[in-house]
Amino acid sequence: MDKSSTEEPPIDIKRDRLVITASSLGTVFEWYDFFLYGILAALIGKLFFPIDNPTAATLASLATFGAGFGVRPLGAMIFGHYGDRIGRKYTFLVTITLMGSATAAIGMLPTYAQAGLWAPALLVGLRLLQGLALGGEYGGAAIYVGEHAPRKRRGEYTSWIQISVVGGFLLCLVVVLATRAVMTEEQFEAWGWRVPFLLSIVMLAISIYIRMKLSESPVFQKMKAAGTTSKNPIFDAFSDRKNVGNVLVALFGVAAGLTVIYYTSQFGTLYFLTGTAGVGEREALMYLAAGALVAAPFYVGFGMLSDRIGRKKLLLIGYGLSMLLIFPLFHLMANGANPALARATAQNPVVLELPECDFSVFSRTQTEPCAKALGYLTKRGVAYSKVDAPEVALVVGGTRVEGFDQQSFTDALKAAGYPEKANPAEKQRWKIILAVFAMVALSAMTYGQVAAILVELFPSRVRYTSMSVPYHIGTGYFGGFLPFIQQLIVVNTGNPFAGLWYTVAVVAMAFVVTAIWLPETRGRDINF
Repeated sequence: MDKSSTEEPPIDIKRDRLVITASSLGTVFEWYDFFLYGILAALIGKLFFPIDNPTAATLASLATFGAGFGVRPLGAMIFGHYGDRIGRKYTFLVTITLMGSATAAIGMLPTYAQAGLWAPALLVGLRLLQGLALGGEYGGAAIYVGEHAPRKRRGEYTSWIQISVVGGFLLCLVVVLATRAVMTEEQFEAWGWRVPFLLSIVMLAISIYIRMKLSESPVFQKMKAAGTTSKNPIFDAFSDRKNVGNVLVALFGVAAGLTVIYYTSQFGTLYFLTGTAGVGEREALMYLAAGALVAAPFYVGFGMLSDRIGRKKLLLIGYGLSMLLIFPLFHLMANGANPALARATAQNPVVLELPECDFSVFSRTQTEPCAKALGYLTKRGVAYSKVDAPEVALVVGGTRVEGFDQQSFTDALKAAGYPEKANPAEKQRWKIILAVFAMVALSAMTYGQVAAILVELFPSRVRYTSMSVPYHIGTGYFGGFLPFIQQLIVVNTGNPFAGLWYTVAVVAMAFVVTAIWLPETRGRDINF
């Protein structure tokens, strides 16, 4: 290896600030675009998926959310190819343009009531375009910053890309809450929901303007000058056995684990508060915003810490703490949000007697009494145990209701102390904010240094492709479908907390893979 390949990039404070700002701000806007759908999933479900069963409506909407993630690996391959061939800068200019345009177009779509089946079909198409764009954005931004960073501060520099994900989520929350605040709920559901999507046009213009000021990364410039850029990055990345091994470690040990923690801390928390805990959506969003805002600096803090103690050690600690704390934190959240529900669950457990039941979350309507009973309890966020019986019956607090009648079920639950909504007078808001803060902090511990890990793990000539593909398979499939899978588990078990086992199982797998096969990458020469 020649001397030039090991030289540190020259430290230029003004340039580095522009690099970090431009890359991070663009990533903030891109994640803002993508998160909008997740935050407004329930409303979009009603507008575009007219399913009578509320649980099915939300799940159909969440499935579309996952569809956007499902194509991210394809976007990673497409844009990874061009990022390794023509450069980092121009590739992520294309990705942000595609993302911003698709998001703005969602704000212009007709609803199902206006266009019938064309509405959900067009929505799914635009979600797929968003997924393609995001598949190229993250890798480009992370590599661009990483290839400018001094070797001993790479974790710190690239952590700004990670905090951009939180920044996009917070920006999304602020815009949605502000839009709701200036209009009635009826106005927001009728047309106001379009405003946050249409604002993407402004954000797109700002991103393109700033990114056009950037130069190509120094590592890519060296490769281009030396004529060593890859002509077929996909083939080169996946024909090398050692590189394929690192791709698998990045997928199962890094991307999968940190992603399920992050999405549990954001969307899992939102759906839990609004569904199980009975907290209003606007209030739940405020809790998320407060907790995430306080914990956001931890992303940079843990990125800096990884420069000192190593990436692998910090990742393993984060995984271990997440597995230990996730259930206690969600119970703390539930107790703070709806103490009456927690008391009723402990004092008067619900037993649902039912025969063999054909319940489908995808059905427009549930016809069988047992399926209607399951749908009703799931929507209410009530924990219940199932008992085989010839006919449907609800047993709670000494009361037995035979057959399914929604009003009779409601009356029996109310008499047993089960509230329909969280009581504001009983809420212990500090518990909710503490739980949200702790979940975001755990995400920061596992997410803060990930860009540095992935940049350092792969060779420069196929870096864009090699890191983007496993990252987006991990986030796309393990993370993107997490809300859908967690809700599906809850529907089938009757336990509002049961969906968290999915997160624990994926993190446990990631812990083992990381402990055995992930090398320590801190301080590596990334010019190789």
